[in-house]
Amino acid sequence: MLCTRLTNAHILTMDPDRPVARELGVWHGLIVGLDDEVAALPAREVIDLQGATVLPGFIDSHVHLAWTGLRASTPSVAPCERVEDVLAVVAEAVSRTSAPGAWVDIAGYDQRALGRHLTAAELDRVSQGRKVFLMHDSGHACVVNSAVLELLPDGLPQQEGFLAESAMTAARRLRLPYSQEELADAIEYAARGCLAEGITACAEAGIGGGLLGNSPVEAGAYQLLREQGRLPLRVQLMAAGDTLRSRDAHRDDGIPRALDLGLRTGFGDDWLSLGALKIYTDGGMMARTAALTSPYEGMTHTGQLQDDPDRLADLIVDGHLAGWQLAVHAIGDRAADLALDALERAQSLRPRPDARHRIEHAGLIRPDQLPRFARLDVSAVIQPNFLRYFGDDYAAVMGEERAAWMYRGRGFLDHGVTLVGSSDRPVTDGSPLRAIQFMVERASTSGLLIGPDEGITVDEALRAYTVAGAHACRWDDTAGTLTPGRRADLVVLGDDPRRVAPSRIGDIEVVATYVAGRDTKETGKP
Repeated sequence: MLCTRLTNAHILTMDPDRPVARELGVWHGLIVGLDDEVAALPAREVIDLQGATVLPGFIDSHVHLAWTGLRASTPSVAPCERVEDVLAVVAEAVSRTSAPGAWVDIAGYDQRALGRHLTAAELDRVSQGRKVFLMHDSGHACVVNSAVLELLPDGLPQQEGFLAESAMTAARRLRLPYSQEELADAIEYAARGCLAEGITACAEAGIGGGLLGNSPVEAGAYQLLREQGRLPLRVQLMAAGDTLRSRDAHRDDGIPRALDLGLRTGFGDDWLSLGALKIYTDGGMMARTAALTSPYEGMTHTGQLQDDPDRLADLIVDGHLAGWQLAVHAIGDRAADLALDALERAQSLRPRPDARHRIEHAGLIRPDQLPRFARLDVSAVIQPNFLRYFGDDYAAVMGEERAAWMYRGRGFLDHGVTLVGSSDRPVTDGSPLRAIQFMVERASTSGLLIGPDEGITVDEALRAYTVAGAHACRWDDTAGTLTPGRRADLVVLGDDPRRVAPSRIGDIEVVATYVAGRDTKETGKP
């Protein structure tokens, strides 16, 4: 007997051998058959979907769940456009913090709304002896007051309280880590938001260190959720690159640096596993720290790398030698050059044909870099909603020629590069459907067309959030298509994205999200 049979549905399987079906059977969390294979079988539950469209559950291949959940409960200065209004929010948050010398967190900071960066001196006026930390929306910078600056080592680059990249990391490390209970609550909150958008699996992009680590034992928060039955969807964890340490492994292993006990990509189960090693090479466009080969339009600087380029390249190579899949953060084209060079060197030292290395963001990729992605078989994990919401600003700072190279679609696919969709939540909206709409239209919310020649078809965009996402996360044997034997993770939509006008895709209703064959809206958990 089946556990569940979905009937009277418009099922888009994403399997080219069997692209459409009307019925789907589920047994113990797996798809056991389609159409005639299950139509006559008894089932404990038969659900008539009344013609609704069913797709494989969306896979968001680059998220920050803990940050998303913590940010939701943090006072925010968005959308303040005046310094005085920002300071008023800070003052209110300070007034609620009774302990002298305590940290006061503020979210939603973006200097573009103010026309300049806030200063430490301005924060000092309202901080009352507290340590104030304003997190930049990009995740690559912050503004702090003098109470924090006084604790930082000498020589760190900072501009009147504005700290970017490694300087921000130094400030974050001054603080006590979050508890596993706090992180678990934040992760659960964010994960349920993912479910509401049709996402059934995601990759957490860097824990335990780096820019956005929240605790040296951060993985324990996810394990706690798993043990308590509170993990709402499937999660793959990327360890931050700086969690690797030199290890005295046997010389025949050829492992120069490793995680404790030699843990690496693939450890875990279908619900919680260890994915790629996350390595940052540069910053972000929003903070103007993405590393470019030519200056930002109207500026004199070209962004920055996270560290000495040789040290970054050595970390990439060492991660490859230790057996990791690599997820290399590279937004600017200069950073992409560094990443591609290091990945090529790594493969020459120890060829791994199915390493499935990824470049995260690939925000500005020159035409000459596209063949290198293909030759090295590197996936491009992009965030279409960056351009949907920030595209006007990004296009202005890139200039006319380079604007067409941002967060490419067609260019990658035409060169045979695996194109993977993701959100980088909470940096911007996490909805896969709105991202898919942008991938087709290439239009920002203002209507500005950004690289229209990079537009792709709806089918190709859907593939980026299903089949390609499964490939990038090494789940392609169990997810990405609605095929017998695979996970019964699926999303029910109020309309078919292929049949509506592209401008309506983002507004399609997510009717239900199933994980392991169970409707998460009805049960509250998978």
